[in-house]
Amino acid sequence: MTRPIRVTVWGENRHEQHDESVARIYPDGMHNTIAEGIRENLGEGAVVRTATLDEPDHGLTEEVLADTDVLTWWGHVAHGEVSDEVVERVHRHVLSGMGLIVLHSGHWSKIFVKLMGTSCTLRWRSDHDRELVWTVDPTHPIAQGVPHPIDIPEQEMYGEFFDIPAPDELVFVSSFSGGEVFRSGCTFRRGHGRIFYFSPGDQEYPVYHHRDVRRVIANGVAWAVSDRAERALPTLLRYETGEFFHGADYAHAAPEIAEARAAAEVRDA
Repeated sequence: MTRPIRVTVWGENRHEQHDESVARIYPDGMHNTIAEGIRENLGEGAVVRTATLDEPDHGLTEEVLADTDVLTWWGHVAHGEVSDEVVERVHRHVLSGMGLIVLHSGHWSKIFVKLMGTSCTLRWRSDHDRELVWTVDPTHPIAQGVPHPIDIPEQEMYGEFFDIPAPDELVFVSSFSGGEVFRSGCTFRRGHGRIFYFSPGDQEYPVYHHRDVRRVIANGVAWAVSDRAERALPTLLRYETGEFFHGADYAHAAPEIAEARAAAEVRDA
């Protein structure tokens, strides 16, 4: 991609408004802290905006999504308040090629559950646990430039069983002080869209100020960008006998063969 990545950072922004302990950690809101980390790591390679639950259409209008290459999502206490219409809109854009980064308790968001097709439930304990995030796929672009392990001094424990489909790629696994482990960094593909789930980031702890967590999220954004020229839903196509070698989609998929066949037809005419 030659132009900057267009990123929309979506945050529920409820804890920051109502919980004094959270407001002290994230005075400008978690969404702004996450956005700051992406700008910090991607620099001029990204243009980052934010959107929150209480904006009209939750800040996710058709125009905003059409102008978004990658959407990040953080929610917790107000999953049920997210409009089904907006969820359908986001779902359509993901299938059409928009990238999606789902963070921490976003595992139970309407959009992630819809895309996964499972309950997305897990085991948890909010008890000032130490989390170690172990890289299990060091060749993956999302793992580049991060230490092994990432050491997060205080964090909510997320543990198995995590009811998600088998990830396309497992990038990170976390361990906790109680002996639990968790698939904390997973990728999925749905339609033309790339999805990355990354679990560190409870509102009660300053995890989104952590240098290495910010790097992972930024890496995820860069990875999730579609390489397709245009955004479009996967389409069911009918071919008649013999049409395959002459159809527009074949010309798009293998132009060199289409051109050779066209040249041969001209010669034979």
